[in-house]
Amino acid sequence: MFDPFIEAWQLCHLVMKGELRPREVAESYLARIERINPELGAYMTVTADRALADAARLEASRASAASMRLYGVAYSLKDLTPTAGIRTTLGSRNYAESFPEQEAVIAQRLKNAGGILLGKTSTPEFGGRPTTEGGLCPTAHNPWNREYNAGGSSGGAAAAVAAGLGPLAEGSDGGGSIRGPASNCGVVGLKPSRGRITYAPHRGEAWGGYATRGPIARSVRDVAMMLDAIAGPVTGDPYWAPPPSRPFEEAVRVVPKNLRLASIATSKLGEVDPEVAAAFESACATMRGLGHRVEPIDLDPGAMLVECTRVLICVGIAAIPVTNPDSIEPVVREMYELGRKVSAADYVNLLATMHNIARAIVERLEPYDALLTPTMTQPAMRNGSFPSEPNSYLTELWTWIAFEYPFNATGQPALTIPAGFTRAGLPIGFQIVGRPNGEFDLLALAAAFEAARPWKHLRPPLFEK
Repeated sequence: MFDPFIEAWQLCHLVMKGELRPREVAESYLARIERINPELGAYMTVTADRALADAARLEASRASAASMRLYGVAYSLKDLTPTAGIRTTLGSRNYAESFPEQEAVIAQRLKNAGGILLGKTSTPEFGGRPTTEGGLCPTAHNPWNREYNAGGSSGGAAAAVAAGLGPLAEGSDGGGSIRGPASNCGVVGLKPSRGRITYAPHRGEAWGGYATRGPIARSVRDVAMMLDAIAGPVTGDPYWAPPPSRPFEEAVRVVPKNLRLASIATSKLGEVDPEVAAAFESACATMRGLGHRVEPIDLDPGAMLVECTRVLICVGIAAIPVTNPDSIEPVVREMYELGRKVSAADYVNLLATMHNIARAIVERLEPYDALLTPTMTQPAMRNGSFPSEPNSYLTELWTWIAFEYPFNATGQPALTIPAGFTRAGLPIGFQIVGRPNGEFDLLALAAAFEAARPWKHLRPPLFEK
């Protein structure tokens, strides 16, 4: 029996060597999910038959194992990601019995890379909340304290990784939906560059390149390993990022030196929690200790982009076909109804405004090798506490994610990495934003931080065994 908190690259190594069989991997994680998921809510659908079939296929094709980046590694897909013949609910009662005929290219790539699909993870309805609750999927509890939420909208994905219910998870990020849950749950989450990962053959590009899919894992190396397996456009994609000159996984062996790093610690949109601020300053001190210059800059990208983002996300949700709008949970329905009121002309103008502001932000950051910010302004929230008032959602949302959504607009890669805990024992994340298409250098810097501030030995007490 292997450690369920094993890193994906180590697991792949053991399976390649024959010290573990793919079936053992599948059965071990499925048994753990059966035991833990009812109280955690990380998975919406467990694909036990598919996991065992994947394992059998891998054991029958062992001769080609060396060509598979994720041979024998278990993973999950978010329940917003279409999977052929597997229920894909989008967290909505409107899609409670939806079984797509086609699946996302990213799902095909993970299978072809030798992965073992464990299931579909919980998401708020249409990915419309920064907490995973309120819709069709189970509430995704925070593995460090079940009274708190894992975050959203990739809350189930982050909770699964943090609790040892699979080493890799696919998430999606349309304003912080990978980084927020990863920060809340004490794992690593990467929003890749615009066009790094294809959305084919389904929806996604209509957001003007704002949303993307990406990896969540317990280590920077695992995130890089998964990115290598899923990156790349398909012919005809409207956006694509240039391929790296070498695999992303090699970045963890590069030690950056003498970098010039910008930092932003505050936003006009809302106060940063004192414990979050203290963790951020400590993380910046670590970067200085690694030999880098950290320079505070006068820039508030969240305030610059909040109006564009508010309308963009609402329109994106309103564009999802539904047969019964009244069944949408109240918080997300507020966004749906607002988005339905926006004209096509206003939407086109809004995209142009967003891209122009984003250009100005990227130009301001051009002299720097990376940008440092808190991931969230606040730690994880208690279940059922967000929003604090029925009509305050669209105000409170931007306050909480002020450091995240700007980099969906700019298209820059952005990664969150654990940087400490609150006095209540909740994880706090630290965000590093790279240059456009600069995942390799971003991963190298994050790996150096991870080596200086190791946390992978820490496990949620409730699910340590």
